[in-house]
Amino acid sequence: MRLLLVEDDDHVAAALSAVLARHGFAVTHARNGEEALQALLPCEAAPFGVVLLDLGLPDQDGYEVCGKIRKRTATPVIMVTARADVRSRIHGLNLGADDYVVKPYDTGELIARIHAVIRRPAADVPQTPADTELRLGAVRIELPTRQVSVDGAAVQLTRKEFDLLALLAQRPGVVFRREQIISEVWRTSWEGTGRTLEVHVASLRAKLHMPALIETVRGVGYRLVAPAS
Repeated sequence: MRLLLVEDDDHVAAALSAVLARHGFAVTHARNGEEALQALLPCEAAPFGVVLLDLGLPDQDGYEVCGKIRKRTATPVIMVTARADVRSRIHGLNLGADDYVVKPYDTGELIARIHAVIRRPAADVPQTPADTELRLGAVRIELPTRQVSVDGAAVQLTRKEFDLLALLAQRPGVVFRREQIISEVWRTSWEGTGRTLEVHVASLRAKLHMPALIETVRGVGYRLVAPAS
């Protein structure tokens, strides 16, 4: 698996590259945003399986780089930053990032998140031929095309946001345990993914402009509250 590491600190990049190599990743190091974008241009080499993007870059804002990456490729992007507030995380997800890791992080945490985002989208949400479209009031979810609309207006969701919404929408009113959601959507049992789940729920509520659609069941998990038709 090829991995693009975007990190301006050579010492950090060298240490992290060594760890990633031990876990089977072939690492390409880009020191700034322009090098990262150039590395993602089509070439004869196998495509990157994931981009690990530090936001503190010398030439461009990391958020700006993420937006440019998403316009060029669907390769999963994990943002790495010291910005821990929820607003920053949601902004990153809205730009197309698949996950967000806050410094300082444990390398085991980082590896777990990398493996979670490189799962194939088709395997993330179970589907059946008879269950290809879900309607919940003004919300329409098309599973085969992975498109979502509210009152006919398209809503752009990241892969994980779509997978999360589709999972909850298949059983409106049913409470999904946090561990169950993480297992189904992120394909991992790693506990640290819980904060990522919270950020994705907040982002969905904001993008759909329906804060009451996904209800938090304290101490348990989440459920989708079907709106009135």
